[in-house]
Amino acid sequence: GRCLAGVSGGETVILDGDHGQVIIDPDAATFQRVKDSQARNLRVSERLESLENMDSETRDGQRVYVYGNIEFPEEVEHCRRRGADGVGLYRTEFLYLGGNREPSEEDHFAAYCKVLKACGDLPVVIRTLDIGADKVPARIRDRFAASQNPMLGLRSVRLSLQSTPLFKVQLRAVLRAAVHGNARIMFPLVSSLLEFRQAKMILMDVMEDLEDEGIPFHRDLPIGMMVEVPSAVILAEEFAREVDFFSIGTNDLIQYTLACDRSDPSVAHLYRSGDPSILRMIQMVLKAANKHEKPVTVCGQMSSDPRFIPLLLGLGLRNLSATPHSIPRLKEVVRNISIPEAERIAAHACTLDLARDVEHYLLGELGRLCPDLVV
Repeated sequence: GRCLAGVSGGETVILDGDHGQVIIDPDAATFQRVKDSQARNLRVSERLESLENMDSETRDGQRVYVYGNIEFPEEVEHCRRRGADGVGLYRTEFLYLGGNREPSEEDHFAAYCKVLKACGDLPVVIRTLDIGADKVPARIRDRFAASQNPMLGLRSVRLSLQSTPLFKVQLRAVLRAAVHGNARIMFPLVSSLLEFRQAKMILMDVMEDLEDEGIPFHRDLPIGMMVEVPSAVILAEEFAREVDFFSIGTNDLIQYTLACDRSDPSVAHLYRSGDPSILRMIQMVLKAANKHEKPVTVCGQMSSDPRFIPLLLGLGLRNLSATPHSIPRLKEVVRNISIPEAERIAAHACTLDLARDVEHYLLGELGRLCPDLVV
């Protein structure tokens, strides 16, 4: 209200969302600059829109798959409209966080079928329940003592393994829904080989139950895991022998590697995607996966950020999963770079010692490749 106190009726006011400014009664030069910027933004968004129906292929013909992350079944339409190659991360927490009853097998089944049918032959990666002690519905929380440190407590796959009946309901629904599309299943926050094997064993038990009951299900479902804990990176070679695919969840991986909670303002400045340790972690996972010929996707904010795309491609990544809104931007970067160029950018970024230097360098390279994406 205060900033509008000095505005009289009939004056021109510019709201500049790109730079977070309000300009009152602009001079001719400022007005022209904003009009030019508006025209450029319109041109860029029209061009990005035209990319929605094109494949993301590098200048030297290397196909890169760009999937969408979704939280609710309705979002699958947005994904398709933006030209996603499928759903790389279907979060299932919404089923547990609404209402005051535990979701039934039919609730799960209906939600998964909706997305699978909308995607047809395109892959849909369903992640099992990924909630922590900080956001557990009361009806589940009552079974567990409150954790002193939710980040390091009972969360994600740990919670599922300690509440087998709950876990089995979800797994039954995934296996049944998988008959209607191209489904994969993924376990979150796996930190030891034992956890992955236990989760897989429960999945096998559920298959046996469905078999006995004569209920149709998909038997050869690809089974993957999220890599978001340093122990999973260090044992990537061992995990690569047992999983069908990896998905690197950069948000948690950065938090756990750099020991900083990104929602805590006092340490948020330490949370940096460009930290050299994070680049090395991604490299380690890719190396182990390539050796065992297992695909890797990166999901998390890093893969929605155009600055990091040349780096990720240069490290050998060919699958990205991002917020649907950012997909056209990512395609634009992919289509403007060749793999040798991406490898050169990644090699140089990996020689830098500080996160801010890495991020500054990547921003400069993005400005050279796609000037319109750097506001």
